[in-house]
Amino acid sequence: MKFLKFGLILLPLITTGCSATIHLEPAPKSNAVSCADLMVRLPDTLDGLVRRSTDAQSTAAYGEPAAVLFRCGLLEAQVSTLRCLTEQGVDWLVDPSKDPSFRFITFGRNPATEVIVDSRHAVGVNVLDQIAPTILSQPASRRCG
Repeated sequence: MKFLKFGLILLPLITTGCSATIHLEPAPKSNAVSCADLMVRLPDTLDGLVRRSTDAQSTAAYGEPAAVLFRCGLLEAQVSTLRCLTEQGVDWLVDPSKDPSFRFITFGRNPATEVIVDSRHAVGVNVLDQIAPTILSQPASRRCG
């Protein structure tokens, strides 16, 4: 009987802490050593959103629903017509084409990393500020402008 009582108390704790794994596509260079290095440096939270599990190499997601998506392993951006923003020493190309979600792609880093922020649930500049120490661990080969 004691086991049954314990199980009834534990069951709600187990089921409430679970959230679905986020499906993401791995980037072409997701198996790069530098991506693995970035992944172990990612924070547990971004802009107050908790990190969730994903099903693809070199990816991460934050929030319920997922409001921040992270993918390492994109081809390095050489030239772009997108606006370039420097935040905490990291150059980002800004793609607003899916507003209210904004896509930020590292510039001058190989492989590149993208961060997609749903501005209805997170503040892009906060996310970029908090992820900058992670990105700065990967050397830049060029700068914006």
